[in-house]
Amino acid sequence: MKIIFMGTPDFGVPVIHEIIENGHEICTVVTQPDRPKGRGKGVAVSPVKAEAIKLGIPVYQPVKVKSPDAVAYLKSLSPDVIVVVAFGQILSQEILDIPRYGCVNVHASLLPKYRGAAPIQKAILEGEKVTGITTMLMDKGLDTGDILLKEEVEISNDETGGSLFAKLSLIGAKLLAKTLRGLEEETISPVPQVGESSYAGMLDKTMGLIDWSNSTDLIERQIRAMNPWPSAYTHLDGKLLKIWKAEPIDSGKEIADGSETNFEGRIPGTVLSSDKKGIYVLTGDGILRILELQPEGKKRMDVDSFLRGHKLQTGTVLGEG
Repeated sequence: MKIIFMGTPDFGVPVIHEIIENGHEICTVVTQPDRPKGRGKGVAVSPVKAEAIKLGIPVYQPVKVKSPDAVAYLKSLSPDVIVVVAFGQILSQEILDIPRYGCVNVHASLLPKYRGAAPIQKAILEGEKVTGITTMLMDKGLDTGDILLKEEVEISNDETGGSLFAKLSLIGAKLLAKTLRGLEEETISPVPQVGESSYAGMLDKTMGLIDWSNSTDLIERQIRAMNPWPSAYTHLDGKLLKIWKAEPIDSGKEIADGSETNFEGRIPGTVLSSDKKGIYVLTGDGILRILELQPEGKKRMDVDSFLRGHKLQTGTVLGEG
């Protein structure tokens, strides 16, 4: 097949390799324009563009893929299929109608469960036990097209946004190859989406802010879902404090010696105790033990290392200031 690949983040890189390894031709990679990097330090190139350059594949970066010039260029390539993986722009009907086999999207959830830009983090945040990959024949809606193939993946108890991202990117590449083969051999019949759906909007930094009045389980899932970006965070003495790893504990049995055990009237976010095993923080319904954290301007570290350089008083309230 002659394929146009549209994508931007590194989630799409394994897909590019799988397409080539299965004997297809990627005639062009379409990706988002380069972005300014840092404080006047040049531009940031998307992972997909970097990989395309490495592989010698032509790269096209329209500001708006729906512009007449962009549409005319895509038409001139006469692709059999357009593969879309987290591209970041909405395709017009005019583009959807270009390829012989349509536009195929690799989506990181079991549609129609979580549509939108951040289904990986949403699945962890919601406490799902299973997620997966869906290949979909795109239409003008947002992740509403007919389903081609699905593959389920279990979410482990220690799954992070980053680990699930990596896992699903590899599975998505394999499922896309299987999908292309099925389309070419006419062994796949698109199936309309049926069932409950919700929207997983784009991530932003505010989604990492911990509300200590939430349940222990929700905060723990938030910490995992927002790892590595935007990361879960709170504040200590007015400074940013990122939380990288934590676990719910039995409030009556596992707290360090000398801890505060009378929770009545205590504010969620209160440090009840701390030792080399963790920092014990009151939540809306229990206690969370922080295991790994990162003070502002410092490296990520375990609690033992943190406490050797910081005096943390019982009764300190995280999030204040």
